[in-house]
Amino acid sequence: MFKNLIRTSSAALFALAALLLLSAHAARAQGNTQGTTPSAAQTGPPKPAQGTAPSAAPSPTPTPLTGLVRTGDGHEYAPLLEQKIGYKDWSFKSLKDGTPVDLRSLLQGKKLVAVVYFAPWCPNWRAEAPVIGRLYDKYKANGFDVVAVSEYATADDARKYFESQGGAPYTVVVESEAREARDQTTHYGYRQAAGDQRRWGSPFNVFLEPAKLNKTGDVLTEKAWVVGGELIEKDVEQFIRERLGLSEQSAVEPCKSEPTKAEVKKQ
Repeated sequence: MFKNLIRTSSAALFALAALLLLSAHAARAQGNTQGTTPSAAQTGPPKPAQGTAPSAAPSPTPTPLTGLVRTGDGHEYAPLLEQKIGYKDWSFKSLKDGTPVDLRSLLQGKKLVAVVYFAPWCPNWRAEAPVIGRLYDKYKANGFDVVAVSEYATADDARKYFESQGGAPYTVVVESEAREARDQTTHYGYRQAAGDQRRWGSPFNVFLEPAKLNKTGDVLTEKAWVVGGELIEKDVEQFIRERLGLSEQSAVEPCKSEPTKAEVKKQ
């Protein structure tokens, strides 16, 4: 009887050990299943790794800025920079009598022409006007010319401004007559190409050398020398003299480092 009891206990212990072994195998199998990587169908599209940028179309290269410097008294000076603006021929109405004025015709016989975009009500234009006027008077006999393009004000407003200054000494034309037209003007397009971030961009100066311009087609030149702000008189005069082929010795008087200070009130 005692032997039968031992035999029964041994069988029970053996069965218990076998059960524990099977349970351990089952647990390991379940753990391996949970540790495997799910299929793409189960998880959806893979997400980008943390810290890496998702794939996207390359962003456009930022356009160069104009180098504009604002002073405490309200001036907005900018340096001469050669910019890729794709400057085109144009025909605008004359401020004087409303007749069409063709740019190519104005360029004939000139060595250097400054196209100055301005808004008559703009204080920065009014600060620059005496500067461009002095340069025009000084070098017009040497092949330098100026044409001013009125923007964002009526032709009457532009006339009143020049009448208050004793009249316009150079050609003035009109591209737009309302502030609402800003985004449709060629002026706005050239400013965008040059990286001019001002709201109205007045004044905006483009210097053209007729001898280097395309003889045919709408685009006169891909690149032009641009001042996206008020002129720095000393630098611009040096540029004009170089383009006109004038020697330093023939200068009548030294240039000022910057235009005479003028009160500039923002509108």
